Formats: sequence, structure tokens, C-alpha cells
Amino acid sequence: MIVKAIPTNIITGFLGVGKTSLIKQLLKTKPEGETWAVLVNEFGEVGIDAGLMDASDSGVQIREVAGGCMCCAAGVPTQVAINQLIARARPDRLLIEPTGLGHPNEIIKVLSASHYHNVISLQSTLCLVDARKLRDERYHGHDNFIQQLQVADVIVTTKTDLYPEFEAAEGGSLADNLSQYLNELQLSDTRVIEHNASQGLSETLLDSLKQTRRQKALNGKSAAFTPVTASASFLRKPTDNLALQSVFAEEASEQGFQFDARGLVRKHNQGECCFSCGWVVEPMQEFDFDKLMQFISAQTQGHSALLRLKAVMITSDGIAGINWSDGDMAVTELDDSLDSRLEMIATEALNWDAIEQALLDCLVV
Repeated sequence: MIVKAIPTNIITGFLGVGKTSLIKQLLKTKPEGETWAVLVNEFGEVGIDAGLMDASDSGVQIREVAGGCMCCAAGVPTQVAINQLIARARPDRLLIEPTGLGHPNEIIKVLSASHYHNVISLQSTLCLVDARKLRDERYHGHDNFIQQLQVADVIVTTKTDLYPEFEAAEGGSLADNLSQYLNELQLSDTRVIEHNASQGLSETLLDSLKQTRRQKALNGKSAAFTPVTASASFLRKPTDNLALQSVFAEEASEQGFQFDARGLVRKHNQGECCFSCGWVVEPMQEFDFDKLMQFISAQTQGHSALLRLKAVMITSDGIAGINWSDGDMAVTELDDSLDSRLEMIATEALNWDAIEQALLDCLVV
């Protein structure tokens, strides 16, 4: 039985900004004896971020919603996922990571509904920003990027250890760029905190999570911002009769994958001017690590339209977590995985058939 509302934070930000990495760090600060829950939404259909979190603590419960549907205008998939997670985990804190291509204002509307008033205590919403992207019009002028900033109580600049090299090469100050941009959006009063993942979490950042969310009027903040409507969101999914689920419904279950004769599943998604393709490979198949890394290198260097590549792969050298975005790549060793998964997100449809064959060529025969 829930006796007090669950402190809840939304951690938003565009693709590849470091949301999953920040949540991994936050989970390490969980007090002994508490249970924390994480709800992760991805634009792609196969679901990888939960595997990259590699949460082995029994006090951490992770639920994944693939396909970008968390940010749909109807909000029903969000409600079902939240209801199931709360019912099963009974968490002391809830962290929500929307897709980097979603509309976070829709999630806030869902969590602010009257039936959640005694269940969820909505605290600070964090928007993570890599200030280097402010000079890229794909980010600077993107409606979702702007809305993520508008809904934020706190803006967290990430990957700050890379800023000096960028500034030396490109000139100017990224801090000044961000300040000017926020002023243009009439967001100069929003608090900005610097974060360097290699240096851990600052007390300032941790304290900011505990603040009550401010009421923010979004309309009129920026001429470039158009509030999402039921017809405007490309990520919207059919609601069917899911709205009949109660606040603590547990009946809905995740859909399993049906592997083909090769032990492979391929899933596509499209929306918000982006395309994704993801593969799931059954666990008895193993990838040659060296060949896999050559494949990753070929994909990330060979497609100018590629925005993001991430994977959790069972290889000959162990389980590898791979995370690439705009030239930055991290490879980590993970403890466990139920299968191998790889997903790519691009601004145009790539030759998925050729990419799939190149991936399969990396299997250990």
C-alpha cells in the first residue's frame, strides 16, 4: 500500500546527450534499503537503454517502453507502464527517461492528472544539453529540443570535459552560446548546472532533484515552439482500450519477439523526421568482438545521416555495451544480457538490408 506520493523526476534531453549515463550514476546514490524504479522510453522498437544501465542491484526496477509511444498525446501507454512499475516495485523514487525525440510536456501532463496526485510527487525536471550542439541547426531549431528546454526546472550541461577542445577548434564560448540561446527562448531564469560524468555527481545536482517542480507556462515562450496535439505527434500510437486500465493495473504484459529461422528479429520506426532500425539476435548466437567493432566503425563513419547507434551484444570477449553519438563512442563490459540488440537512428532511411547482412557476417560460425 502506498502511504506517500513517490518522488518523481523526468530526465530529458536530445539524442546522445547522456541521459542513460546520468541515470546510471544516480542509481549508485540510492540509499540502502530503498527501491528505485526507472521508466525508459526509446524511439526505436527493440529497447536497449535498460540493458546499457546494467542494473544488478535488486533495489532497482527498470521498465522499458519502446517505439516512442511514451510521448504520444493520448498518454495511455505511459499510464499503463507507470501503473505496472509502481504496482510491482512500490518504489521510493521514480526516474523517467523519455525518448530524445519525444515531447516531454505530454508526460508532464499525464503525471499531473488528478488520479496521480496522491501517487506521484513530481519534482524537478532535468534537461541535459551538450552545448556543442547549439551550433548545429538540426538541434538548435528542432521543436522537440526547444520544448525539452522549456519544460526544464534545471538545465544540465553534459560532456563539459570536451568543451575546451571544441572551443579551441571552433572559437567562441559555449557557455556564452547557451546563455544567449536561453535568452532568446526567454529561459534566462532557468538554473544551469555543469556536469562532467568522469567527475561524478555534484551535491548541487543531487540537491536539485529534490526540489518541487515549478509551474511553467509554455505557451508564448518561443515562436518556434508549437505545443503538440493529437494529430501533430508522429509518435502517437493507437490507444485501443488501454484507457480502461486502473492506476495499479498489472494485466498488460510486454510483447515478446518472434525470431525468424536465422534467430533474428528486425524492427523499424519512423517519425519526427527520423528513421530507426533495430535487430534482436537470439542469445545462443555469439558475435566475434573484433569483427563487430569493425562493423560499428564502418557504420558510424560511413553514414553522414546517422545520429545514433547503440547496442548490447553477446560477443566472444563477453557482453559489450556500445553507445555512439556524433563521433563520441563508449564501449563498456556488462554483466548479463538476455540477447543481443543493436539499433541505429538516422535522418534518412539507410540500406537496412545491406547493414543487416554486414551485422550477420560478424557472427561466430
